[in-house]
Amino acid sequence: MDHEIFERLREALAARELVCLATVVGGTGGEAGGAGVRPGGQLLVWPTGAALGDLGSPRLNQRAALFTEKVFQTFAPVRKVFEHDGGRVDLFFDVHPPPPRLVVVGAVHVAIHLVEFAGRLGFETVVVDPRTAFATPERFAGADRLLAAWPQKALPDLELDESTYVAVLSHDLKIDVPALVAALASPARYVGALGSKKTHGKRVAALEEAGVSAEAIGRVRAPIGLDLGGRRAEEIALAIMAEIVAASHGK
Repeated sequence: MDHEIFERLREALAARELVCLATVVGGTGGEAGGAGVRPGGQLLVWPTGAALGDLGSPRLNQRAALFTEKVFQTFAPVRKVFEHDGGRVDLFFDVHPPPPRLVVVGAVHVAIHLVEFAGRLGFETVVVDPRTAFATPERFAGADRLLAAWPQKALPDLELDESTYVAVLSHDLKIDVPALVAALASPARYVGALGSKKTHGKRVAALEEAGVSAEAIGRVRAPIGLDLGGRRAEEIALAIMAEIVAASHGK
């Protein structure tokens, strides 16, 4: 691997940046599908379209960068063959996402079980709730971080990224709405909110009043979680975690 690409990849991982590394692994026609294209050529691509490296052809670099848009949806590695200059170029796309992080807004009973499930699945867990009677270390001993703060302050400070999943569970508009405004302004991979359709209707009206676009509001999974039929707190937490796992795999 090129030293510059290696160092930039290392820096990206340390900074929780989502990146994809495209590598020429083979081809036909010329040495690898066209003049200038060689096995081992690499291109590091960010979701913004920024890129570093060279696959051996500006046009191939552009096509590979565009293809990463699909790869970023699932985070799964992909091998793709491109027709190029009368030959074929075989590229391997390897996504390097930040470690998964679950941000739970609302230190309710469901949140206790959700944090436990997420921790077992390797998620960093953060609980946010300004109500200190609920957000206590005794109730959330399993959380990696416990923030007794309003979401409009806590969530921007957390710098939500493409590997962040946000579950809004407070069922209180004073907490839910600012949490959703902050989450929807970020590239968070998943945003869900607990509550009935009636409750969500009130949230939607409040979000519209706050200037949030219809497209952004449409990102909210509500009612939150897969419909498993359960009603107990543990079952609701399981349904939420199941939906988050599905979202993490692009489902």
